[in-house]
Amino acid sequence: MNLILQGPHATQDALAGIAVLAAPARTTVLGAHALRCEQVDASASVRQAVETAAAAARVDATFIEAGRTLADFKLVAMDMDSTLITIECIDEIADMQGLKAQVSEITEAAMRGELDFSASLMRRVALLEGLEASALERVYSERLAISMGGEAMLAGVQAAGLKTLLVSGGFTFFTDRLKQRLGLDYTHANQLEIADGKLTGRVVGGIVDADEKRRTVERVCAEMGIAPAQAIVMGDGANDLKMMGIAGLSLAFRAKPVVRAQAGIALNYTGLDGLLTILR
Repeated sequence: MNLILQGPHATQDALAGIAVLAAPARTTVLGAHALRCEQVDASASVRQAVETAAAAARVDATFIEAGRTLADFKLVAMDMDSTLITIECIDEIADMQGLKAQVSEITEAAMRGELDFSASLMRRVALLEGLEASALERVYSERLAISMGGEAMLAGVQAAGLKTLLVSGGFTFFTDRLKQRLGLDYTHANQLEIADGKLTGRVVGGIVDADEKRRTVERVCAEMGIAPAQAIVMGDGANDLKMMGIAGLSLAFRAKPVVRAQAGIALNYTGLDGLLTILR
């Protein structure tokens, strides 16, 4: 078992101080802010000690089987809102209606797994009825930003020959633009209904919920002729857990506690490109 330690502001001395807790046979510097520890003690007590020290230092500590690299995978599947991008698009759209606080509260509860996702989405979308469709472009151009390390992560996995899938409980208005902007291979999301230039408060077709996200990953894997075990799946909310659960490697990014607890690896401080360091 290896241990990867990395943090955007971590010094090698700080990383070495955490590494010693796992009694590594060897350590390798992976960059200014990253360290790989090999043949570590991965017992429950050591993991707890390492994770506690890492959290105090704002460092991500990843225990992973030795020898795992990007070459083990063929697909990276990503959630969009609060994973590949920094915002929850529906919350920002709602802000155009003066309803951000109300909608954000529902969004947070759904992401924690406290509300049924489909019902909560329909409830939130209904509040958008009558909003000018031009508000979507304002959210995209003025508020949407790629998460830290996102573009570097995508460049790295694409250079390694992996395909990319963006599967979202958000909206096609944004996934379609990100597909073109970032050179993604596949996207799937909800479609907002628009009539006479305004949102109707409804979604066209079925809801992309947790089950549909899982089915989408399975479908794309089947189209590619690969097993889900050859997919890396990343997300942040409870509606991502089913698709993460079938992956060969699941990554929780800035995730809710329920997601961090079930994911294979988590990045709480490092950018999305921390995946490349882990699988180096």
